[in-house]
Amino acid sequence: MLEAFKTGTPVEVWQSLVQQAYERTGVRLDESSESYLVFVLLRYQADTTLLARTQGIDWMESLALAGSARADALRDVGDRCLLVAGLFPGQIERRRVSVDYFITIGRNAYQGVADLTRQAYAAMYAQLAYHYGELVSTLLAVRMLSTMPILIKPAR
Repeated sequence: MLEAFKTGTPVEVWQSLVQQAYERTGVRLDESSESYLVFVLLRYQADTTLLARTQGIDWMESLALAGSARADALRDVGDRCLLVAGLFPGQIERRRVSVDYFITIGRNAYQGVADLTRQAYAAMYAQLAYHYGELVSTLLAVRMLSTMPILIKPAR
């Protein structure tokens, strides 16, 4: 497994970490949820403002939008809440906010995407919303892996 960290592509590294997390948690995501989780990790791996954002405000602002702009903004909120809850629980607890707060906002954001999008996407986001806690648990296990390189750095 460690070889993948040294020589793998970013996709291979994240997939390897997610699969190691399965061994740790005993909970396995379905293929589409796993793929989506890896996509989110890739998308945000260089985001230096992830922890600087206020997800509750972003969620409320996304609700004021319409159509695909609303769906995109809700997806972004759901993705960011997932990463923060799963990879940085200590940071949010120091801010006197619970992990459940981020899980609730993220789950509601994904459900909002499901309500706004076409049937194929709606089913995927409804599934992501339903299994949001498992996605967060997977990321918590990824975080706990002692061999994990820090690919997502918290904002200062």
